[in-house]
Amino acid sequence: MVQGPNSLKEDESIRVPMLCREESFPLVSPEPCDYILVADRSTQKDSRKWKKQQQFKKELEAKGLRVQVLEDEDKVFYSVRANDSIFEKYQMLLMEPDGAAHTAEPASPDSVSVTTRIRIVNFILKSKMSDGETFETLTKAGIFETRFPLHKKTKLKDSWAQWKKMLQMQPTDDIRDYFGEKVALYFTWLGWYTRMLLPAALTGLAVFLFGFVHFEASQISKEVCEAHEIYMCPLGDHNRSYQRLSDTCTFAKLTHLFDNEGTVFFAFFMALWATVFLEVWKRKRARVILHWNLYGWDEDQEEIALELINCPNYELRKHRHSFLRNSIILLVVVFMICILIGMAHILVVYRVMAAAAFGYLALSFLENQVTTAVVVTGAVVHYMMIIIMTKVNKCVALKLCKLEEPRTYSEHESKFTVKFFTLQFFAHFSSLIYIAFILGRINGHPGKSVRLAGMWKLEECHLSGCMMDLFMQMAIIMGLKQTLSNFMEYMKPLLCLKWRKWRRSWRASEDRSKNPVLQDWRKNLDLNPVNTFSLFDEFMEMMIQYGFTTTFVAAFPLAPLLAFISNLLEIRLDAIKMVRLQRRLVPRKTKDIGTWLQVLEIIGVLAVIANGMVIAFTSEFIPRMVYKYHYGPCGQRAVPGVDCLTGYTNYSLSVFYTKDFPDASSIQGPQNVTECRYRDYRNPTDYSLSEQFWVLLAIRLGFLILFEHVALCIKLVAAWFVPDVPQSVKNSVLDDKYKKLRNRISGGRSRPRTPSSPAPSQVLKITSV
Repeated sequence: MVQGPNSLKEDESIRVPMLCREESFPLVSPEPCDYILVADRSTQKDSRKWKKQQQFKKELEAKGLRVQVLEDEDKVFYSVRANDSIFEKYQMLLMEPDGAAHTAEPASPDSVSVTTRIRIVNFILKSKMSDGETFETLTKAGIFETRFPLHKKTKLKDSWAQWKKMLQMQPTDDIRDYFGEKVALYFTWLGWYTRMLLPAALTGLAVFLFGFVHFEASQISKEVCEAHEIYMCPLGDHNRSYQRLSDTCTFAKLTHLFDNEGTVFFAFFMALWATVFLEVWKRKRARVILHWNLYGWDEDQEEIALELINCPNYELRKHRHSFLRNSIILLVVVFMICILIGMAHILVVYRVMAAAAFGYLALSFLENQVTTAVVVTGAVVHYMMIIIMTKVNKCVALKLCKLEEPRTYSEHESKFTVKFFTLQFFAHFSSLIYIAFILGRINGHPGKSVRLAGMWKLEECHLSGCMMDLFMQMAIIMGLKQTLSNFMEYMKPLLCLKWRKWRRSWRASEDRSKNPVLQDWRKNLDLNPVNTFSLFDEFMEMMIQYGFTTTFVAAFPLAPLLAFISNLLEIRLDAIKMVRLQRRLVPRKTKDIGTWLQVLEIIGVLAVIANGMVIAFTSEFIPRMVYKYHYGPCGQRAVPGVDCLTGYTNYSLSVFYTKDFPDASSIQGPQNVTECRYRDYRNPTDYSLSEQFWVLLAIRLGFLILFEHVALCIKLVAAWFVPDVPQSVKNSVLDDKYKKLRNRISGGRSRPRTPSSPAPSQVLKITSV
């Protein structure tokens, strides 16, 4: 029965939902229909839009979908349910039906899971119709409003999507049965990642506590705190006064918390941890996929089967490659990376100008903490830049993927992942790279400073060292991302949902329909919409967090602990969002996390390089060791009762004579100061780089090469030692293949072939589609 415009009367509102079911499909069923299409009721007054809706409805019915209409006071709902013939065709093509992957005969349509039904119907809905239009184009034209699969009553609400279940194991099988394999595999990976973070968090905390135990015992901290007669040179134009080194006593002690003897050990540990985490995850994934009967599932075969179901005359799209398009994409990516690096330079300009502004303001509470204030505000500005550039990077990556024309949706997702993550990596880590390896190293020396545009002096590292700047930058950015991002990720959909419910209840008339089916559809419509990036964004958020947790972890040992606490919240937050606050995600089938595994492996290699460079060039570890065993009192032999680092503070500070300042009279401070100190290794006569500088540089480079080679060798050995796939899984798959072939041989000998059963050659031909 086709409804005309405004033809549905009030007394029909109860009967129409019954049309979307068969006699064996009762009204009380939690999911009587596979999909819901929604249009605004005002479209019925537009004859063109009405005809488009009816044409779309007829084409769906021609493809084997049953479509029925139910009107509300302001919406028109089209309930869609697939005929059994579609699933018979699907099982015949794949010969690997859900729940029967180890049998050679296709199962009945009744055995098809709900997730498979939704996935197939969704594929048909989003495909092109005879006139070349898709549902998305019809939505943009205002003909339809949206589409979604229905949420149903599920035990996940009580067993999973609650804050009080935070410390309980996740029901991954139930998640798979409701949301499909892709979502279930994401939560399986996230849960495993969180569990593996625990030993890393405890080790990082131990390194931090090691520094805390020696908070007062550090020889370097003692020397700094007692250096009342040592004056530091002015850091910049904002601070035109000499500052006692003893004024930095607190920061010297804080620096020792994360820049101590345990830092190198922790960097080695995290390199090994990243490798073990990936290798053990591969084993975990293999067991899960075998449990789900997806070990032999082929993604390309699935895509082709869905295309043939949707269109029997479908012609296979072949893989294509274009050097011209790849060259354009490469140029655009390089251009975007240059822009992101330029954004980091803008941040440098901000920090320089902010330092000058804070100095000129001469606020009492900032008098001696201008550098700290600049670092803190710079980190906040960087976080805001990350938010803006994330939206820009996503648009650019989408355009590039569209230009590349990938063959399938999975290929499109993989290429988009690589491009988007590359841009996001530079957006998030460019400022950290600047602080770790550039800040304070191209500034010249007191009396002859490098200036920006000939006006502003470049920013210096903190008086206690560049590790303090890197530590604060890491702490602030991670803190903001783990708190503000999670807060907004939860509160935004919650408030939007409450707003829609309030607006609908305010607008609705008192005599609105009490049909429970219609009310359920309206509740689903009120939920927050989802898109193809809903799960992708969750993965990307975790990849960036993994980068922060591993890449510069030598400067911030508490990063794994923050990540662990954040992930405990993230798992429940995502669960609540997906089950209670968002519309139901379209289930997708998969047997791995795709390109994200390669992303994790790349981050692991970058983490080894970055941490090695942090220890070699940013930390004071190398200068301390060289002084301890060469220049210090223990250089030739141990001296009883003398700390081997005695005198290190004086050794690590160069001398500058105040008379060589161009405007020495304008600098505030005691009049009898004839020399000031600064962090560098220069000769006091002509301020050229000293012998110690070149010795340290050679040792730093040697340590970096040694560290990276040893760490990478450990990674390779660990990867070899821990097989990707457990032997039990390999044996199970091998045994399954053996039984299938035995059954085919025995079946071919003993059972005569009937006209309805295909010959073995036909079966093999169907399987290879």
